Amino acid sequence: MAETDGFVREPHGPDPDEDGAPMGGDHRIDIAGDASGTVIAGNHNVVIDAHGSTVNLLPPQERPRPVRRERVALVPRRQREPVGREADLEELENALRGHGVVQLWGPPGVGKSTLLRHAARSLEPGPDGVLFLNGAHREPEDLAQEIFEACYEAPGYAPTGPELCRLMTGIEVTVYVDDAELTPERLRLLADAAPDATFVFASRERSLLGESADLELRGLGRAAGLGLLERELRHGMPEAQYAVAVELCEVALGRPLLLLRAAGLARLDTSGEIRLPRAAEIDGLLPLLFDRLDTASLKTLHLLATLRDAEVDPEHVGVLCDVPDPAAVCGRLAGLGLVTVTERGYRSVADVLPEVRRRFAEPVAVDRLCDHFARWATLATTTPAQVADHGRALEVVAEMAERRGRPDLAVRVARAVSPFLAESLRFGVWGRLLDQGQNAARQAGDTTAHAYFTHEKAIRCLMIGRRVVAAVLLAEAVVLWRQLGDNEGVDAALNAQQYTPPTPEAPPLGESPAPGADPGGDPGPDPGGDLGGDLGGDPGPMPGPEPATTTPDPVTTGPGTGADPGYDPGGSAGYDPAGAPGSDSGWGWADQGASAANPATAPNAATQPGADFGAGQGANPWTVPNPAADPASHVAAHSSGAAGTAGTGAAAGTGGAAAGGAAAAAAATTTAALWASVVAVVLGAVAALVIGVVVYQELSSGDPTYTSSTSTSDLPSSSSSPSAASDELAGVWRDGQGNVFMIARSGDGAYEFKSQGTCGATSTVKVTGGSGRYSGTMPVWDESTCGKTFGDARLSIDVSSDGSSASVEVTAPSDGSWECRNCGSQTWARRA
Repeated sequence: MAETDGFVREPHGPDPDEDGAPMGGDHRIDIAGDASGTVIAGNHNVVIDAHGSTVNLLPPQERPRPVRRERVALVPRRQREPVGREADLEELENALRGHGVVQLWGPPGVGKSTLLRHAARSLEPGPDGVLFLNGAHREPEDLAQEIFEACYEAPGYAPTGPELCRLMTGIEVTVYVDDAELTPERLRLLADAAPDATFVFASRERSLLGESADLELRGLGRAAGLGLLERELRHGMPEAQYAVAVELCEVALGRPLLLLRAAGLARLDTSGEIRLPRAAEIDGLLPLLFDRLDTASLKTLHLLATLRDAEVDPEHVGVLCDVPDPAAVCGRLAGLGLVTVTERGYRSVADVLPEVRRRFAEPVAVDRLCDHFARWATLATTTPAQVADHGRALEVVAEMAERRGRPDLAVRVARAVSPFLAESLRFGVWGRLLDQGQNAARQAGDTTAHAYFTHEKAIRCLMIGRRVVAAVLLAEAVVLWRQLGDNEGVDAALNAQQYTPPTPEAPPLGESPAPGADPGGDPGPDPGGDLGGDLGGDPGPMPGPEPATTTPDPVTTGPGTGADPGYDPGGSAGYDPAGAPGSDSGWGWADQGASAANPATAPNAATQPGADFGAGQGANPWTVPNPAADPASHVAAHSSGAAGTAGTGAAAGTGGAAAGGAAAAAAATTTAALWASVVAVVLGAVAALVIGVVVYQELSSGDPTYTSSTSTSDLPSSSSSPSAASDELAGVWRDGQGNVFMIARSGDGAYEFKSQGTCGATSTVKVTGGSGRYSGTMPVWDESTCGKTFGDARLSIDVSSDGSSASVEVTAPSDGSWECRNCGSQTWARRA
């Protein structure tokens, strides 16, 4: 355990050995533990229970009084200094002196994470200290809570948004956030939670235009690249290899990741001589490296690839792969540029995933994964913080179980971890697992689990200030518990209902309330509300194949061990096209969902236009460059009801008839605009009290000014059809995964939008045509290399007669020269 001034940090594993790999330890797993505890969120005292949590209101004098730490020093583990980054470090230091927010950006593999870690340890901290956080797959409210916990001693307490801002005012810490692939508005929300802190965000794309100091990180120069190669070769560079090294540096564009792999391949040469690969082999290093890996390393890569972009502690690698010293194995793989090591564990590098899939016909068995993580979460030695740290892995495992026809396994995982996620006070990841559990419970026909997840979602909504939605959920939970004959559950739900807004007598079923009525409306701001009125909001299940992960997810964190030469090996973007057109939903690798398809969780989907159709890390090639312009693109859609799901139309309508009719039909999951969300929530509360089956939609975190108490008269029109005078194709569209993108008319009468590949390379896609039919070509990026493409796929767009939707088809060349995994069809909907 490492102690710092006023703060103690428990690292995720033992100190690294001399080769840069963390030492191993005992990985035996036994079953024990108690899934119960008490936490305080705002003015709510919540007793977490595996059967169903209860809540009580705390008077102000009984609320915790956080004690401020004298100084904070939450820094990353030591690593070797990055090579050739002296000028970049100086530029970052200068930027920190004059700005409250700095954005460090650049493509995967260029070294952002390594430079950020080095800066956190070497640059002058703020007057009150320094923090280093990993933002991968984490909502702003979870990151804000972590900052609070670092600055204050207040176990088991999550302050309200206003209280958090008050407590953090005057605290001048420097906060480094790696993998900060959040939308601009959510980055601002996080920065506003600590108004006097200085933030450094590392991301792939520059997104805070004009709002921050920006530092673009580029590849190493020739001298620095040669220095990195020589250091990694460890025995010096033979003179005969100097010319080869120079050519490698030029072809690799100075990307430390590629140079690291080249040096690793030379070290593994069986001839005993130092032989660098030829420049022509730079794009084929991965198969050559894989050929020289031992069985333990291949099994480890197989597991990490199965978990996609999730970080896992080495203990899980040891148990699931039967590897005696998993930390050492992971450390060696990090030294070869095949895995990334972070403060929370290890994850696969994005461009490694296709090679793993080529060598393993199937992912690791889903039943084994679910059993392992469900049992691990209940160990007496497993802390709530550790469960929260593995939130992404738990999401991936639960999703795999659902996709493979085993929703019962997803229910088991979600229910096992839910109490501990609640205790961790990481409401973002808790909400995502509750959504997954509820959906899986419906699929499995598990009414007890359905009642539990509905109940817990209501308790969570109370804890973050979503009291109108909590009222809807609690009304449903009461009905479900009564149907099960569970009086304890009924009592807990009825007790919690007293803290939700009162609702007037409901109108007859199917009738709308009188105009201007506000049944079930939130009477005002909740003192136990979420951060800033929205930061603690429930992002809910996002559109696309992922059942709502956080904003981001692909991430780019570089190794922190001694083997780290100064790179961040590409994002944690999911690599598989599940959910994309033409994807395979069967047992094989193709059912691994692509995390970038989700704009709230895929780091790049929210900030870079055009995650490529053909690249596994981006199932959708069209995203709007500035998501802040479209808050509805992040609106969450939840489902509650005992009888399955219905179409999107029921909840997207306006007025009480739509909400009531949807409730009567037990309609569930949908995605709607923000203004429809408010109406559906309020009217759904009334319908729920009548029949116990509701449809509701929770507000997204896309726009902090919109809360559950916002008047619908202040919100935009919900019409989605273009006007008669509107251009046929130009405008803003939403694709089949819920991503929003823009098509513009070019000067030559054609239309164009941006497509972006795995490493930041962009291409303008141009289509031509008329009378509702358009066609063109778009690049399909090679996910195993940076900036390379397989070729061009054929793009066809047929716009409907009213212009409100379009059928889209992406097809590969007929010669079969390459495989387009994500080719297929989908439907776009025009946004007003």
